Amino acid sequence: MTPLSYYLGLSGLLFAVGFAGAVTRRNAVIVLLGIEFMLGAANMNFIAFWRFGASGSAPTGIMAVIFTIAIAAAEAAVGLALIIAVYRHRQTTQLEQMDSLKG
Repeated sequence: MTPLSYYLGLSGLLFAVGFAGAVTRRNAVIVLLGIEFMLGAANMNFIAFWRFGASGSAPTGIMAVIFTIAIAAAEAAVGLALIIAVYRHRQTTQLEQMDSLKG
C-alpha cells in the first residue's frame, strides 16, 4: 500500500464519523461538529493529493485547504450564532423542537 492510500483511508474514516454524527444526532451543536469533521476529512484529501500528486511543488493544494478552512470558520460562526439565537427563544438545542420559523 502506498502512503496516499493510508491518508485516504484515514480521511474516509474521519468523513464517515462526521457523517454519522451529523445524521444521527439530535443536538444542533453536535451536528455542526460532525460537519466540521467532514470538512477536515476533505482538507486531508486536498493535502494528500497535493503532496503525492504530479506537481507537488505548486501550492494549489495548500490554497484549496486555506480557502476551505476559511469557509469552515465562517460556517461555524454563522451556525453557532443561529443556534444561540434559537436557544434564546426556545431554550433548547434539540433539532426536533426547532421545526418552526415563526416567532
